[in-house]
Amino acid sequence: MAKKDKDMMDSSPRVKISRGERIFNIFNIALMCLFMLICLYPFWYVICASFSNEALLMGATGAILKPQGFSTAAYMHVFKTPAIWRGYFNTIIYVGFGTAINIVMTLLAAYFLSRKEIPGKTFVTLMIMFTMYFSGGMIPGYLNIQDLGLYNTRWALLLPGALSTFNLIIMRTAMSGIDSSLEESAMLDGAGHMTILWKILVPLTKATIAVLVLYYGVAHWNSWFPALIYLEDTEKQPLQLVLRKILILSDMADTAGGDDAERLSETIKYATIIVSTAPILALYPFLQKYFTKGVMVGAVKG
Repeated sequence: MAKKDKDMMDSSPRVKISRGERIFNIFNIALMCLFMLICLYPFWYVICASFSNEALLMGATGAILKPQGFSTAAYMHVFKTPAIWRGYFNTIIYVGFGTAINIVMTLLAAYFLSRKEIPGKTFVTLMIMFTMYFSGGMIPGYLNIQDLGLYNTRWALLLPGALSTFNLIIMRTAMSGIDSSLEESAMLDGAGHMTILWKILVPLTKATIAVLVLYYGVAHWNSWFPALIYLEDTEKQPLQLVLRKILILSDMADTAGGDDAERLSETIKYATIIVSTAPILALYPFLQKYFTKGVMVGAVKG
């Protein structure tokens, strides 16, 4: 049977590509390769600079394609910096607990909005979508955090952004696309709403959930502005705020090494960037297989 299929494939007429199409394909591939190099070079530059000798790096001109005098001194200083490890610990807390809160809230809200029999669902949906375009602003938000007693606490970074309207719409659309007969059968067997949500809808929308985990996780990992305005205690500040102090403010006060840290200030900046972005880059390949499928399910159906 396999041989027959192979013979049929070999005997099938091949589509002849015209000269114009061939030229277009070559041009398209060359253009995509150029865009790829433009996107990859800044990251490669940071890697090379982080492993470079400070004096040689500062004297280098033009494009850098390899480390300027291989050195790991910057990484040694970064790994000896208490502020970096403290920021890592805080960021892991915010990413872990924050993403868990986000997913639970998104699932509960999406389940409610995807039910056909809920009265007033359209009005609630419009009110939620209203927040995508209009907000109270930074000052009312700051005063609200103060009045709720959340200022200078970890909850100030976890609760205000517990739900993303955009992600909620994706999740609601994915749930709306599931055949309602599955839920009706479960209800006939005595299943309640929580059972239907966690045992039927969640397994069927795991691709979309995986994408939302990536969205929420990356957002928490990169977040620094809420910590800047809501947290005074440096013991609670996330990694990205520490990184901001080093990169933008050139604050080396918390960097181990004293005079050596000042001497290696440029390479320390690049090494800190690599150390702070490596974990999230390592996570992406494990969720990549769900990415396209999850986004398309949440965007097209419904």
